[in-house]
Amino acid sequence: MRVKAFFEIDSFSFIDQLTERLKKEIEGKGKEYILGVDENECKKYLISEFTLEPLKIDPSTEIIEKPTKTNESRDDGFYGQRYEVEVYTFTVKYHFTGSGVLFRIRPSQWVMTSHEIYVDSKQSIVSFSVKIYRQDAEEFKKEKNQAYGSAFANLNNANVEAGSWNNRLEGLVNSSFTNIKTKFQNENDFFAAINIKVNPNTASIFTAPTITKKVIPQPTVKNKEFSSEPMMSKEMYDDLLKVVYESGKSMEKKPALYKDKDEEGLRDQFLFVLETRYEETTATGETFNRGGKTDIILKYSKDGSNLFVAECKFWHGASEFQKALSQLFDRYLTWRDSKAALLMFVKNRDFSNVITTLKDEVKKHPYYKRDNGTRGETSFSYLFRLPQDENKDVYFEIMLFHYDK
Repeated sequence: MRVKAFFEIDSFSFIDQLTERLKKEIEGKGKEYILGVDENECKKYLISEFTLEPLKIDPSTEIIEKPTKTNESRDDGFYGQRYEVEVYTFTVKYHFTGSGVLFRIRPSQWVMTSHEIYVDSKQSIVSFSVKIYRQDAEEFKKEKNQAYGSAFANLNNANVEAGSWNNRLEGLVNSSFTNIKTKFQNENDFFAAINIKVNPNTASIFTAPTITKKVIPQPTVKNKEFSSEPMMSKEMYDDLLKVVYESGKSMEKKPALYKDKDEEGLRDQFLFVLETRYEETTATGETFNRGGKTDIILKYSKDGSNLFVAECKFWHGASEFQKALSQLFDRYLTWRDSKAALLMFVKNRDFSNVITTLKDEVKKHPYYKRDNGTRGETSFSYLFRLPQDENKDVYFEIMLFHYDK
């Protein structure tokens, strides 16, 4: 979608169109559906479908593609003579999160500037072109910064419009659904009054559509010109760890899922969740990596690069914990692995004592650099280094789950 950034349609017209789409979405499902569906579930689905996610551009994902070189005719402006010059046209790309349609909206409070951009909502990529007329790095940076400023000057204003819409969306869904449902009910009441029978085959319970999960940020690329080294974005890493942690905690409440299972059996419970969570990725278990087979690897399916590596271990005391750390870093992680985790399954009754011991022991490991916060009561974030490179940081999460049955 090629558009003038934040200029294509004014916010008032856009909201009117969105409101009309919402009403048609409800009415288009038909009378039998609206009268038979679980109303609360259907409303949740509609709110999810029509919520506008605020836009956020990640400057760290900048890619500058190799330029195209053309000739352009120019006027010298004094003698009226024309001459040809070489033109270098660069495409500059960024990863974004949020609803791509917002790039089209001219907000009610609008900074008077714009720039032509290309929006790929499927890949969550936004880009623009920059022209320079000589091989001058400073000139390129100046033109790029000006284009970036013009293209995205109204981003925050557009997000304000999105927030305003989201704030009143639930009320709009409720009123629209109620009005349309009432219309259908009144029609059925009228048919009943004149003895028109409703087809009994349509009197079944309808299921609301599954709420579409929020789009998970995909692997991005490092901030290098003419480079495409895959890596996992922070947003995706945060989401992955949240999914793993919540899944592990949920299993604590269901002993049938973990009772009598070995490390491989427990690992498969987490693989099941990760296998379909992210597009363009592949989650596998017992996969060879560097010096052995690690329990969980998430790979970028386009080129097979590692995005995330994890090991699963039962807790067998401080010394075995130290061995597990060394095994992961010495045998499995390569120089390009920057995000890893260790999932610890604890059978001990005294779970609190295990937590305290682990937090003390982790700091004794030679590859430990510093604490990096916590994600939950038993999910701890650290910064480690690789054994073969002291300057190569690895974001490392240790999670403990109490499987004592």
